[in-house]
Amino acid sequence: METQQKFQVLVADESHLGFAQIICDEMAASAKARGTGIAKRSPDYIQLKMREGKAVIAFNQDGIWAGFCYIETWGHGGYVANSGLIVSPNFRKGGLAKMIKRKIFDLSRQKYPEAKIFGLTTGLAVMKINSELGYEPVTYSELTQDEAFWAGCKSCVNYDILMSKERKNCLCTAMLFDPKDHYEPQETKEFFEEKKSVLERLLRIKQWKFLQPFLNKEKDGKPANKTKKLFQQIFNF
Repeated sequence: METQQKFQVLVADESHLGFAQIICDEMAASAKARGTGIAKRSPDYIQLKMREGKAVIAFNQDGIWAGFCYIETWGHGGYVANSGLIVSPNFRKGGLAKMIKRKIFDLSRQKYPEAKIFGLTTGLAVMKINSELGYEPVTYSELTQDEAFWAGCKSCVNYDILMSKERKNCLCTAMLFDPKDHYEPQETKEFFEEKKSVLERLLRIKQWKFLQPFLNKEKDGKPANKTKKLFQQIFNF
């Protein structure tokens, strides 16, 4: 019988710099496997977050790297994003993602108690975890308008969709925790569970609706650009 894994989730520091490359590699591999976009980060950037004490890292009981997440700030500290959540394939579906999200959320509240904490995700599982922390689904207009944040989306495969919607929508769902005006975690959790099937359908409809204009663009019987070809591959159209 498989034994329950035990994990240690820590605030990352300079002693963890050597894990930066494997973290970046796993982020890229995970995004490719899911067929979703991702704003790419370099090992140097991950190491910077570790040095600043703005990241958490997880290990199993044998000291093997298991997961990671980091904090980004925007709008002069008025907004905080918990970004780059990744769990090693060997340790998924064991509750570790929830542990990491709780740790990085608590670290964000500690460092930036007045900041609004937000996230963008294409995954229902991450939406569920966020709802258990008190996040609520919001429109993109309620997120930071810091140009540096949106510039980070340029490396995402869905960037053309984002810009075609004038940064008002995309395949990702926006979620926000406002320390000054929010529901209790139990309330947002119950709302998510009640509307989960509806949200799942909406995500699928949103995906099809936003991708369709790009898939319809053709020139001489061939894809109009590399974007269309990539969409066809990752979404099996």
